[in-house]
Amino acid sequence: MYKKPVVLCCYKLKCYFYFFCVTVIQGQNDWGVTYTPTQICALKGSSVDIPCTFTYPSRINDLDTTVGQKFWFTKESNGVYVDLRTDPLYSGRVEYLFENNNCTLRITDLRESDSAEYKFRFITNQDGKYSGKTGVTLSVTDLQVQVTKTVDNSYPDWAELKCHSRCVLPGHPSYDWYKNRNKVWGKKKMYSDYEFNPSDSYFCAVKGHKNAPSSLYIPSHWGVSYSSTHICSIKGSTVEMKCTYRYPSTVNSRDTTVEKTVWFTKESNKEPVDLTNDPDYSGRVQNSCNDNTCTLRITDLKESDSAEYKFRFTTNQPVNLPGGRLTGSPGVTLSFTDAPTLPSVSVSPSGEIVEGSSVTLTCSSDANPEANYTWYKLNERVPRSKKTKLVFRSIQSSDSGVYQCEAENGLRMTSDYVFVDVKYAPKLPTVSVSPSGEIVEGSSVTLTCSSAAEPAANYTWYKKNESNQCSKDPELVFSSIKSSDSGEYHCKAVNNLGRKESNYVSVDVKYAPKLPSVSVISGEIVEGSSVNLTCSSDANPEANYTWYKGNEDSPKASGPIFTISLLRSEDSGNYHCEAGNKHGQHRSTVYLTVVAGAWKLPVIGTTLAFLLVIVFLVFFLLIRKRRASKQPSNSGDTPNSREQASKDDLHYASVQFSKNRADPVYSNVGPVAARRHKEEKEEVEYSTINFNRASTAPRTGRIR
Repeated sequence: MYKKPVVLCCYKLKCYFYFFCVTVIQGQNDWGVTYTPTQICALKGSSVDIPCTFTYPSRINDLDTTVGQKFWFTKESNGVYVDLRTDPLYSGRVEYLFENNNCTLRITDLRESDSAEYKFRFITNQDGKYSGKTGVTLSVTDLQVQVTKTVDNSYPDWAELKCHSRCVLPGHPSYDWYKNRNKVWGKKKMYSDYEFNPSDSYFCAVKGHKNAPSSLYIPSHWGVSYSSTHICSIKGSTVEMKCTYRYPSTVNSRDTTVEKTVWFTKESNKEPVDLTNDPDYSGRVQNSCNDNTCTLRITDLKESDSAEYKFRFTTNQPVNLPGGRLTGSPGVTLSFTDAPTLPSVSVSPSGEIVEGSSVTLTCSSDANPEANYTWYKLNERVPRSKKTKLVFRSIQSSDSGVYQCEAENGLRMTSDYVFVDVKYAPKLPTVSVSPSGEIVEGSSVTLTCSSAAEPAANYTWYKKNESNQCSKDPELVFSSIKSSDSGEYHCKAVNNLGRKESNYVSVDVKYAPKLPSVSVISGEIVEGSSVNLTCSSDANPEANYTWYKGNEDSPKASGPIFTISLLRSEDSGNYHCEAGNKHGQHRSTVYLTVVAGAWKLPVIGTTLAFLLVIVFLVFFLLIRKRRASKQPSNSGDTPNSREQASKDDLHYASVQFSKNRADPVYSNVGPVAARRHKEEKEEVEYSTINFNRASTAPRTGRIR
C-alpha cells in the first residue's frame, strides 16, 4: 500500500509528544493509547487489572521507531511524571504486564487511597512522548452494612441488613453474610434477621473475596467514653469533665447528624435535666463541644455538687434505631477531699554534704486522706522515689541538683525546691595543649588543666624531674616556647577535700639546627694518610648534614662524618658543614692543612750533603793542581824556608753533619773565626791542604 508522506511543523501537543518540522510516513497505525474500560470499581483489599494497548508509527524520516520507556502514572507536575513503580504509596503492589503493544497494569491489595485516574505513557527514539488523553478512573470501595429496623408487633426484633458499596461492582456478584463471625446466609445483597440484637456483630463479603469483607457492623459503635470516671476536688475550686462520643456516619443511606448534647445528674419524666438549666448550677456551668469531644466546666464547687455526671447526645436518626440517642453510663463521679498542705522538705544530716556520705531527704504534708509522695529531680521525667524519704546511701557528685516532692491524695501539691550540693575532691585532671599539632620554637603554646571538683580546685604545674613549680594557674603559657621547654608536664588539682595529679603530657618542641660543631679526627695530617671530618648539631627533628669545600656549589659528601682517604696537598683548604631540617639550616667551617710526608726529608738532606761533598772535593783538587803547576824548583831552599812555606799555605776545612735526620742537610763555607763559638758543640773533622804557589802571602781557609 502506498504511504503518503506528510510534513508536520508543530510544537508541543498537550504534553503527549514533540515534533519539530519532521517528515512522517503516515500509515494505517498512528500514535495512540486505548483503555478498555475507562471506569473500574474494585473492592478494598482485592486486586485489579487495568488493560490498555498502544500504537505508534513504525517509521519516521526513514528512521525505524523504537519504544524506550513505558510506565503508568497518576501524578504529574511541571512535565515530570511519577512512575508508579517508584511511588512509595504503591511499593510492592504494582506489576506491569507488558508484551508487544499490550500495556496492562496490575495493582494488588487495593486501598481506598488508590482511587484515582491512571494513565499509560510511552517514549520513543523519535522524541515522541505520548499518553492517552483520558485514562482509567479506578474507584476503590469497601462494603458497609446498613441496617433498617421497623417496629412490627409481630416481629419486634426484626431488622433488614444491606451490603452497600459506594460504586457499582462489575457483573452480578453474590454475597456471603456473617453474624458474630459465623456464616449465616448467602447469595443476595439484602439479609433479614428476625432476631436482631444490638449486642451482635455483622459483616458481608462478595463471594470469593472473603479477604475483602465489609467493615464490621456493631450497634455498640454508638457510644460515649469519659476521660476519667472519678474526680476528686476541693470546695471552691474549678473542675472539668471531658468525654468523646461516636456514631455511624450513615444509617440506611441517611447521613447522621448530632442534634443535641447535654450533661445531667437528674432526670424528670425520664428525660435528663440539662445542667445549664439546673438552678443548683446557675452561672457555674459551661458545656463546650468541638468535633466529637464535649467538656463540662463547673466553677466555685460546692459540697452539694458531689454526684454522678452523665452525657447524652441525640441524632437525627429514628429513636427506635440502636443509638438514635445515647447516654454514656456509668458517668463521672465527683467527690471532695481536703487537699494536701504544701509539703515541707528536710535534709539529713544538715550542713556540708560530702561525696560518699549517707544523705536522706524527707517530705511531709498534712492530708486527708493520707497523701502519697513522689520525689523528682529537676529536668528528669523518671521519679527518683515514690516514698516519703529519698535516701542516698553513698551520695555521688552526679546527685547534685534541685529536688522537689509531690504529695497527692486525689489532689496534688508540690513542695518548694531544695538544692543538694555535694562536695567532693578533684577528679582526675585532664590536660589539653593549644594549639594542637606540631609545636615550633618561638610559637605561643598553652597547656590547660581542668578537673571537676567542689569546691573548685587550685592548680599547680610541674615539669618532670624538676622540683620547681612552673605555674600556679590552670593554664601554663609559653608565649615564645624554646627548645629547652621540651619535656613532660603534669598538673595537680587540690581543694580542701583532696588532690589529684594528671597524667603526663609530652611537649616536643621542633626547632632548626643550632650552630654545628666541626672536628677533625686524625693524627698527623700528611700526604697519603686519611682523615675524618665530624659535624654535629642540636636539632629537632634530627638534622641532615652536607659537606662542601671552599666556594664549590656541589656537595662533597652527606652525613655527619666526611672521610678523605689518600690525602694530597691539593686537599688542603676550607671545608663547610651544613646542618638542616624543615625548620632551617646552619653552617660551620674548618680549615684543613696537608703537609709533606716525613720520609721525604732525610732523603732530601742526604742527597744535598752528598752533592756538597763532591763539589768541595772537586774544588779542592783543582786548587791543588793549580798550585803544583805554578811552584818553581828551588834546590837552594832551606828546610826552614820550606817549613815556613808549608805553614804559609796551610788551610783548614770543616765538614759538619746533622745528627737529626729530620732536619735538612746543609753546609756552610766561611772563616773559622766566624763560627768559633759553636765548635765546642759540634763534631769537627779537619783536613790539611797544602797549596803550592809562588805567592808568599799567607792564606788560610776553613771549610765547615
